[in-house]
Amino acid sequence: MRLLIVGTLKGQLTTATKIAMENGATVTHAETSDQAMNVVRGGKGADLLLVDVGLDIRDLVMRLEAEHIHVPIVACGISNDARAAVAAIHAGAKEYIPLPPDPELIAAVLAAVANDARDLIWRDEAMGRVIKLAQQIAGSDASVMITGDSGTGKEVLARYVHSRSARAKRPFISINCAAIPEHLLESELFGHEKGAFTGAVARRIGKFEEATGGTLLLDEISEMDVRLQSKLLRAIQERVIDRVGGTRPVPVDIRIVATSNRNLSEAVRAGTFREDLLFRLNVVNLKIPPLRDRPADILELAQHFAKKYAEANGLPVRPLSAEARRVLTANRWQGNVRELENTIHRSVLMAQGDEIGPDAIITPDGDRLDLAKTAPAVAHATLAAEQVTRALVGRTVADVERDLILETLKHCLGNRTHAANILGISIRTLRNKLNEYADGGIPITPAGNGGGDYQRIATAG
Repeated sequence: MRLLIVGTLKGQLTTATKIAMENGATVTHAETSDQAMNVVRGGKGADLLLVDVGLDIRDLVMRLEAEHIHVPIVACGISNDARAAVAAIHAGAKEYIPLPPDPELIAAVLAAVANDARDLIWRDEAMGRVIKLAQQIAGSDASVMITGDSGTGKEVLARYVHSRSARAKRPFISINCAAIPEHLLESELFGHEKGAFTGAVARRIGKFEEATGGTLLLDEISEMDVRLQSKLLRAIQERVIDRVGGTRPVPVDIRIVATSNRNLSEAVRAGTFREDLLFRLNVVNLKIPPLRDRPADILELAQHFAKKYAEANGLPVRPLSAEARRVLTANRWQGNVRELENTIHRSVLMAQGDEIGPDAIITPDGDRLDLAKTAPAVAHATLAAEQVTRALVGRTVADVERDLILETLKHCLGNRTHAANILGISIRTLRNKLNEYADGGIPITPAGNGGGDYQRIATAG
């Protein structure tokens, strides 16, 4: 956890620094917003900014957003002034902390923002084999590829490997290759020099340099454009990077961990992923089984989440009833651990009595999980599936794919992000398909929500 404290506050932040360091945080100080910007551009990075409420927080937020630097801000002040707190939140701060700081409050904020201390919970032997391999290779500097369905815990396993490596006390830097637009990803990875492109107001250190000495996680690397993959390959092979607009190579010392929820061998055959890059990354493959294939983990994780969210919401810790456990183990968990976690969070909030019963195990719509698919609904779905199958005969795959994408986009009222999630493809792939259809003269449902999909993607961290 890297904490950047901005401001002076008459020495009150000295106490906050001590508390943060006692909770394992690495602390850097800056007295002004200009100094803070220099710190985050300069490679030290930050997972959280603790900012004096007397500074212009809105201006700092806007400057960070303009340079696509995504870091949460918590404001703090020497009095418990409700107006100051409200103003700070409106300006873009996530939270307001009165000073002098309460040790438990500071510790709670650090834990909530970092969210990096996620325990690796497992009991099933299928997962045990993956953990054993991870332990065996953790101490090396070999590149690691972690594969598995969405929601299985690929990033958690990546952090586990880092924590057991010789680099454990150095930075663990993560970047989601699918969440950042192609034209920005190169700068995010390798950094840029001042004036390299419009908006490059100062030198910016990229993730490679920020992770020097530690581990760089390339999340969902299968979504990276092929042209950028060649530059990534050189960086891995030569241990040097070129900043955008730079004139000399910069040496780096990192370990690469990459994740993908897609079959990269198929991507290689399709020409969307470089085979030589796959060989470089796939020195060791940690393949996480879907949750439905490790049933012993379902109850172990459910009990962990039940305790976690009871404590987080100030509720009593309730055990899962026998019937609730049966419902959980019988479910398919298409969303894997992420879906299970959300389900248990809801059950903690809905449960009544001394146990979490099946009535509290509900879907987001409020239906009981085990009753969400009634017999008539299943029969209707089967009939509909048969009709769809008959309608597909005699059509090309490309035509079927096009109609599926366009109908899904229409169903989502033009919201590209929602459509991509439903289709199980990246937003970049969806955009490419829609551009292809538009070039062919096919009408496309206009972007919903005021066309805000691209903006959300461009500002996602």
